[in-house]
Formats: sequence, C-alpha cells, structure tokens
Amino acid sequence: MNDTVVTLVGNAATGVEYRETTNGGVARFRFAVTPRRWDRRNSVWTDGGTSFYTVCAWRNLGANLTASVNVGDPLVVHGKLRVREEAKDGVRRTFVDIDAVSVGHDLTWGTSAFKRVARANPALTERPADASAATSAAMSGATAVTREPVHTQPWLSEQDESSASAGEVAAPTGPL
Repeated sequence: MNDTVVTLVGNAATGVEYRETTNGGVARFRFAVTPRRWDRRNSVWTDGGTSFYTVCAWRNLGANLTASVNVGDPLVVHGKLRVREEAKDGVRRTFVDIDAVSVGHDLTWGTSAFKRVARANPALTERPADASAATSAAMSGATAVTREPVHTQPWLSEQDESSASAGEVAAPTGPL
C-alpha cells in the first residue's frame, strides 16, 4: 500500500482527548506547525502562516500521549498523512489528519524524562529463543519464557561483549 508518511515539528494546539472504542483506545489533538524564516532585509525572524493538523494515535501510543502531552508542548510527530474533504451547507472544507506512528517531545526546546510503562502481560512483549515456545506460553497464560540476551553495549557483538572484562569498555567501532 502506498501511504504518504510525514514528519512534522510544531506544538500541541489543544489538549489530548482520549476515548475507548471497539478497536482500542484513541487519542486526538490538534497540532500547529508554523514555519519561521530569516528576513535578511530587516534582520529578524518572521513567522509564516500556521498549518493545523488533527493527530490521531491508537492503543498504547494514544494512552501514553494522554499522560505525556500538554497544550503548547513542542513535539515531533511522525505518521501517515490523510487528506479528506467534507461539504456542509454547501461549503466544502478540507481537513488534514495524521495517523501517528510515533510522537515525542522536541528536545531542542527543553528536557524530558522518559518513564517506561508496565504492560499487563509481559509474555506478549518478551522475545523468546523459540517462536513456538512463545506461542504456546501465550496461549496457556504462562509467564515463564526464555529471553534472548540483553546487550549492555549495543555496538559490541555477543562474542566481543563476552570477552570484555567487567571494568573495561570497548570503543565503538561503528557510527553512533
């Protein structure tokens, strides 16, 4: 399927509204994007016209948005662009929506503290060594699942990481 995927940088224009639906929870908010340009003649920054988008986020992303985003927060929104037209009382209006895949605070303007959310069934998010073991464990409701090793230094291979001594940190070999 061909989708138009966009990344927008702007500010939350409204509060996040969250509701439960038959397909899972959904969060919606309006997002404002205002371009700024340097005016050489007057040596000042000038604002262009503001574009507004309705951002929709489903399930976990929507619930996390509700707890994390306030009006005016600088954000980076990444998702699928949807353009729709509606006619009401003979007037045609165009709406631009974003089905969010990812949303985060724009750290150019401040700091943020990430807090991981605990999931109800950890077996659903663990990566087992054997896929068939995961399926049977999830079906039976069991929570004991074999996990893959967690790399403390992602730039090292498993062999390099096991050979490194406890106090020694190897230099990264690839781009960071």
